[in-house]
Amino acid sequence: MKNIVQNIKENYKLVIGVLITGMFLGWILFHSSSEATIANSEIEGHEGHNHESAEPEVWTCSMHPQIKQDKFGLCPICAMDLIPLITMQSGDDDVDPNEIVMTESAAKLASIQTIIVSKGIPEKSVYLQGKVQADERNITELTARFGGRIEKLFVNFTGQNVQKGEKLATIYSPNLVIAQRELLEAISFKDSRPSLYAAAKGKLKLWDLSDKQISDIVEKGEPQIYFDILSPTAGTVTMRHVAIGDYVKEGTALFKVVDLTKVWVLFDAYESDLPWIKLDDKIDFTIQALPGKNFNAKVSYIDPFIDGQTRVTKVRVEVPNSNMILKPEMFTSGLLNSKIAESSNEILVPKSAILWTGKRAIVYIKVPDRKSPSFLFREVFLGPEAGSFYVISQGLNEGEEIAVNGVFKIDAAGQLIGLPSMMNPSGGKTSTGHDHGQMDSKQDHSEHKKTSENLKHEMFEVGGACGMCKARIEKTALALNGVEQAKWSPDDHILHLSFDSRKVKLNKIHKAIAQAGHDTEIEKAPDSVYNRLHECCLYERLEYIKSSNSMLTSEFFVGGACGMCKSRIEEAAMSVFGVQKAVWDEQSKMINVLFDTNLNVINIHKAIANVGHDTKKIKADKDIYNALPECCLYKDEN
Repeated sequence: MKNIVQNIKENYKLVIGVLITGMFLGWILFHSSSEATIANSEIEGHEGHNHESAEPEVWTCSMHPQIKQDKFGLCPICAMDLIPLITMQSGDDDVDPNEIVMTESAAKLASIQTIIVSKGIPEKSVYLQGKVQADERNITELTARFGGRIEKLFVNFTGQNVQKGEKLATIYSPNLVIAQRELLEAISFKDSRPSLYAAAKGKLKLWDLSDKQISDIVEKGEPQIYFDILSPTAGTVTMRHVAIGDYVKEGTALFKVVDLTKVWVLFDAYESDLPWIKLDDKIDFTIQALPGKNFNAKVSYIDPFIDGQTRVTKVRVEVPNSNMILKPEMFTSGLLNSKIAESSNEILVPKSAILWTGKRAIVYIKVPDRKSPSFLFREVFLGPEAGSFYVISQGLNEGEEIAVNGVFKIDAAGQLIGLPSMMNPSGGKTSTGHDHGQMDSKQDHSEHKKTSENLKHEMFEVGGACGMCKARIEKTALALNGVEQAKWSPDDHILHLSFDSRKVKLNKIHKAIAQAGHDTEIEKAPDSVYNRLHECCLYERLEYIKSSNSMLTSEFFVGGACGMCKSRIEEAAMSVFGVQKAVWDEQSKMINVLFDTNLNVINIHKAIANVGHDTKKIKADKDIYNALPECCLYKDEN
């Protein structure tokens, strides 16, 4: 053993060299084998993998789908974690690039239902309101054929029924007495001068004397001093113009007689209902005053004119009324079950299949021969409304399949991935929010920022009264180039505007709305335009006085209780740039403000509300109000 140790000590250099050489050879052998194994596994793992089909992963925000990034991170708007964007487009070669492809499970969750487009005869139930009216053809106005004095009246009140030939009054007429004497004198010349007799008799006939009355004069041989006025028709006396002792001249109106055995029922039909109404259509109607009784009649006349104020036209039916139970001015409710006036086959789709923006109508066509539900965006043109259906005048063909349920969900899915949709018909990225997901597109971002800087938001008072006013005000504002959004509230009469200040000025918007008949804070509508508005649109005119070409005054309510309130309110109003004078009256609770025409008066309301005082337009915050001194608490808590 000692010899072995001694040999190692003497040859230690050789031993160390052998150990190092052995370790080096072992490392080479085992490392090469490991690399070969890894390489083989990588090759096997890549077999069958198509590098050409690889697509970069896109990350988006669940709350802001316009955000798209190529890697995981945080949403630059809300700081939420981004999630992978799963595209719904198919990879088939024959797929339309605008096609929205959904999985079967997604379609079920969205409750998507479809139908095959077909043609049919459009039908609609038109509900009509109207009134009973007298038949204008059966109205008789009885006038004096000769002058005289009313001696007797046999019709003492309006509403009295008379028969044809019945006495209405007795009249004394000197001219009639003279005409009778001329007839009696002409009798003696009847044989020698028959034309003279015929002329005298014809004169009495022109004065509405009957043959019997003339024969009685001839038989008696002397003129009648008092003569009876007879009713030319049977009916009801609706107007009596004379009394006993009245002197009348030739042509003076005496009585108005209306035959009510046949009456008209005049229904009001709106413009949208007119395509469904034609002559001889049957209308079933009831009378509010006669519950349980049903009537029907055919349309005999459609007024060719639309009433400029009510926007309706009259539809007339004629109804027999021998028992006199129908009386003029009775209210009626009618129902007309009609096919469209042309009665032709049209393409009909349910209303639920239509996405309507006010300017365009959208449907989603199901693409045939697809393994998964696939839909394409298409714009269509609507015809008349047919109950729960729309007539499609252009854009759809018979036999195509469209979505009728879950349409909005399909549209939302397309919008999320930048395909054409209801609010974005051209496709591409959505216009909501800022596109922080593409920070490398500096030019687009700067242009968007520039647009945002020029897009101004204003709110001001506009006079109005109803939904028709709302449509008129908003339509007028949106018609101006540069106005992006206009919303008017019938409750507080405030118009909220978003507009591009480079394209349109605020004063121009005020003027356009005023020209449409609605007062604004700085422009009064012309009286002639205001007076032509529909009756329901006649709002309470705004009160303001122009003190000069550049200043306005406005008066409105502000809640308050004491002198301290007065100081606070006036200081708040004066703090608004453009206000020249502000005076609040403690008794009437009204503030009178003198301000520049360029100032939006709603800013004065806001300033006053911010110090704890309610105004006509804006209510003060509860916490601010409660912090006021006790003497300033103007609200009655009881």
